[in-house]
Amino acid sequence: MPTRRTLLLLPFAAGVGAVWAIPTWPVGSIRILVAYPTGGVSDLVARALAREWSERLKVPVLVENRPGAGGTLALELLSRTPPDGHTLVFTASAAMGMLRDAAASRSSSQNIAPMLAVPVAGVMRTPLLLVGTSALEGHTLADMVSYARRHPGSLRWATTGEGTTGHRVLQRISRQADLQIVHIPYKGGGQQLTDALGGHFEVLSTNVAPTQLAALRKGGFKALAVGAPARLPLLPDVPTLAELGYPQANLDSLFGLFAAHGTPPELVERINQSIEQALRAPAIRARLQDASNQLFEGSAKEFANQVERETSR
Repeated sequence: MPTRRTLLLLPFAAGVGAVWAIPTWPVGSIRILVAYPTGGVSDLVARALAREWSERLKVPVLVENRPGAGGTLALELLSRTPPDGHTLVFTASAAMGMLRDAAASRSSSQNIAPMLAVPVAGVMRTPLLLVGTSALEGHTLADMVSYARRHPGSLRWATTGEGTTGHRVLQRISRQADLQIVHIPYKGGGQQLTDALGGHFEVLSTNVAPTQLAALRKGGFKALAVGAPARLPLLPDVPTLAELGYPQANLDSLFGLFAAHGTPPELVERINQSIEQALRAPAIRARLQDASNQLFEGSAKEFANQVERETSR
């Protein structure tokens, strides 16, 4: 017998279609799969949101880190869960674009729909921070470009993986400036930051977060540029990539929560409203402001539209 948590597909006419019976939600605990390792800004925000959300819903909200494949590993895991709103993924919208491309490249006879998650709620827009490590000669983006031109194929640039925002910034700068740069992909921020501080590569594209800002203050990193609509209040002397002549590379990241394919629209909107209420908590807003993150507010449809625009771009 199905439980209350199960979403039942009830046929109302043979060969015509079906209607969803939506149960009480939530029933039992909720699980958030964070598509990145522990310690990064996405992980910290997801855990703060989980605490606030749990208090409001009166059920446990568990956080699991499932990094890998530029954020798409967690989405693939999500595709194997019931569409009942009890498992969600916290990831960047760029991961949806990568997953869609990967799914579309598979055999046309394979059903790719279950691989595509449903946007539920936007959480934040995160500026990109481009820094040089101790291994980089010079202190500016112009110095980096000059070095790369003098030493083709020698400059190493680390990102959180293929197809991520940081990787797209690398590609657009290297294409515009005609540079040969070695891409060093990581699963996420933890080991990447450790290696960056150790000078294992010359350039790092990362999120603006307390750990990165502390390293800048202590001289562990050299701030080269930010990807944002305007200069950040926390880094007023650091120019945007657009200011430095790379407008196509001036990208930030949109993060949010996604549900399994097939989750009923009514349930998606119910979850969205619940998350929106949790995001209004002062503790969440303070966490976002500490790293120059902009809170995303809007309906599930507005978030889905924004994800579609990001994916197309």
